[in-house]
Amino acid sequence: MSNPVTIKDVRVILTQPENSRLVIVKVITSEPGLHGVGCATFTQRIFAVAAAIERHLKPFLLGRDVDRIEEIWNMSMVHGYWRNGPVLNNAISGVDQALWDIKGKRAGMSVCDLLGGKSREAAHVYEHADGRDKQEVADSARSFIEQGYRYVRVQMGGYGGQGSPMVKPKKAPTGAYYNPRDYCRRMLDMIAYVREQVGAEIELLHDIHERLAPIHAVEFAKDVEQFKLFFLEDALAPEDIHWFRAIRAQCATPLAMGELFNNPQEWQLLIQERLIDFIRMHISQMGGITPARNVAIFADMYGARTAWHGPGDTSPVGHAANLQLDLWHPNFGVQEWRSPSDLIYEIFPGMPVVEDGYLYPNDQPGLGIDINEELAAKYPCRDIVEDWTQTRLPDGSPARP
Repeated sequence: MSNPVTIKDVRVILTQPENSRLVIVKVITSEPGLHGVGCATFTQRIFAVAAAIERHLKPFLLGRDVDRIEEIWNMSMVHGYWRNGPVLNNAISGVDQALWDIKGKRAGMSVCDLLGGKSREAAHVYEHADGRDKQEVADSARSFIEQGYRYVRVQMGGYGGQGSPMVKPKKAPTGAYYNPRDYCRRMLDMIAYVREQVGAEIELLHDIHERLAPIHAVEFAKDVEQFKLFFLEDALAPEDIHWFRAIRAQCATPLAMGELFNNPQEWQLLIQERLIDFIRMHISQMGGITPARNVAIFADMYGARTAWHGPGDTSPVGHAANLQLDLWHPNFGVQEWRSPSDLIYEIFPGMPVVEDGYLYPNDQPGLGIDINEELAAKYPCRDIVEDWTQTRLPDGSPARP
């Protein structure tokens, strides 16, 4: 019997080639030339994730058998005793994805094939149309449609519809201000306009981004029902998920939720009670491919589809992991996507490509992606204090972003 392949080193690569700060984990094995990569990107707290990996996970993992993914994931989750937090989950995810990547390379198979094989050849993706007014949003949507996209998310003025007029108190602090009631009025008008412009055949999506009080989220979901959205995303904050019962009881607007979830108890209730239609978890935020696989199977039993979180602060490695899950599971819905620049494709060889609105994998084993560390090092992460998460209501009160 041959000796097992073990974890020889765990490396953290921080890079910021564009706006988002990315965390990539590289697991080096005892077999020369064999390594795996994973996404651990929690862009607002990258240094905390890096410290969790380097100071806590790495000493725990060195010398362990790379094939024992289930054991490593479960032991990593409980080894710190306190669990289900975003920093630890992202750290564990980076290792978990890298181990799946290694297993695929050893088997000469994609992660999709390891999970059970393809249910489809490519994944429908949606892009993000935004603008200062409804005409600009419609123009942006049309540009994506001309590129072959059939699913488009429509926003106006960013999350919360920032830019609408408001009266602030004297000495009001700085922040990302928005007016929730004005947001409701303006977004409904915008969605009506875009639907008229692009027709019924294009699937439109919209993200409230937890910016409304629960009762106003119920009202908005009812009002937007007439425009036949593919889904309405994050109508509520994770702290308010019981309000989904009120939305479900009053309208048939399809609902998507999950990008802020850390704990299985947050998504289990919504799936079991059939209160949402799409699960939107961020793969690294929930702990990696291992828990994502489990929840996808669970969701399928209740008719919920997958629509994994995939914005600009999902790293290219994370997008590759999303795609492997999309190709595999029968209850796939749609995949969020941000078109990468040429630089991103250069730093991350093997990055999936879009053609006619579909995201296609390559024929490489594992996740099918790698990182050019030398080039990535030319784009170090910057120390920044996020502005967009310093959200405030018109009177200056702090609000959830």
